[in-house]
Amino acid sequence: MFSDRISDYFEGVAAKYLSAVDADPKRSNQHEIGGLPAAGFKQYLGTPSKDEKKRFDAKLIYITDEADAAETVDAQVTWYDCRYKKPHRSAEYKLYYPTNAVTELLNEGDFLLVAKLRDNSLLMVFTPAGSTIERQLRALFALDNVDSQFNAGSVDTLRLFLPLRLMLEDLGIETGHSETGDGAWLERLVELFGGEKFPPTSVFSKFARESIEQKVDPLADPDQAILNWMDHEEKLFRIYERHLVQDRLREGFGEDGADVDGFISFSLSVQNRRKSRVGHAFELYLSEIFTAHGLQFEQGGGKGFTTENNSKPDFIFPGFNSYHNPLFPTEHLHMLGAKTTCKDRWRQVLSEADKISSKHLVTLEAAISERQTTEMQSQNLQLVIPAAIHSTYTPSQADWLLTLSQFIDQVNSSSL
Repeated sequence: MFSDRISDYFEGVAAKYLSAVDADPKRSNQHEIGGLPAAGFKQYLGTPSKDEKKRFDAKLIYITDEADAAETVDAQVTWYDCRYKKPHRSAEYKLYYPTNAVTELLNEGDFLLVAKLRDNSLLMVFTPAGSTIERQLRALFALDNVDSQFNAGSVDTLRLFLPLRLMLEDLGIETGHSETGDGAWLERLVELFGGEKFPPTSVFSKFARESIEQKVDPLADPDQAILNWMDHEEKLFRIYERHLVQDRLREGFGEDGADVDGFISFSLSVQNRRKSRVGHAFELYLSEIFTAHGLQFEQGGGKGFTTENNSKPDFIFPGFNSYHNPLFPTEHLHMLGAKTTCKDRWRQVLSEADKISSKHLVTLEAAISERQTTEMQSQNLQLVIPAAIHSTYTPSQADWLLTLSQFIDQVNSSSL
């Protein structure tokens, strides 16, 4: 169901850090970005004549590590020769974008990525320099060198595995699409689950784990096993979700489709279900892997399965009774938080088990910024990342990261 290559969605990409003229309209007549031709971007936008202006639909996004949601504006941008009034001078092509809620947030030095999508639209992402989203975009598009001039990236370098798809979907790029074979999967899903609503996550995840065609032994390779399970579940989920959502859309919302509030409520429920389900599935698959490796653990939530201040850690090793036993050696206790993506929420795990000074957090997020990983280290929080995602981190970060297999070995070696 999911494309394996970034090039199925993007034609080309370039990035730079904004100059004062780029960011501040008071320093120039209008919001214009120059320098794209030098990065080879003209091949994606065309060569307008002196009296021609090419317009593109564009999504402009400003996003920070701290914000709960990105500021997003849909607009039209213009690609033209800014010397059109000077017919005797050689062309100088610039990209004009109008003032809007995103451009009002821009600062000198911000990172800008401009990407041309296969649907002929543009994506323009602005973010503070050094942010996690900058690191992720640079890893995604192999942007090794970024400075004050546009540098071209690549759309052919990296498999679009689940963590990077989740990142793109946060930017409004829907990466799922139908493929040959989806119909057979849908037939099985409808036969099993009825075709009218989603089953519990535990039931759906069990089917996904057992039906996966690319088998990986969780004992031999837990890192690849959880990535394959999550990827396959996401594929099945989107197939089944598309079926359920299409049925609901056919019903319509109110008379003549005029129930806007009903439509918005339904749309939000779809988005919330996606986020909630992927997190629950992640914890379920981790539980399966820990059980396969014979680890003793308990998950937070029920009566007695809490720590100080009624906190509910995702995983406590070997369990909550041991945690609350004053005679149990603290060096044999481990706490693991689990978040498919961290963003700024990683700090939540710091207060979930006061007796454990060094905590662990497992995530599928790629290319977290060095600023954030340095802060994690200062807070005695150790990141656990499946091995295949380590390549999206800098060498110094990768030396510090643990794989899931290494975390399991640590728990095993410290058990009583």
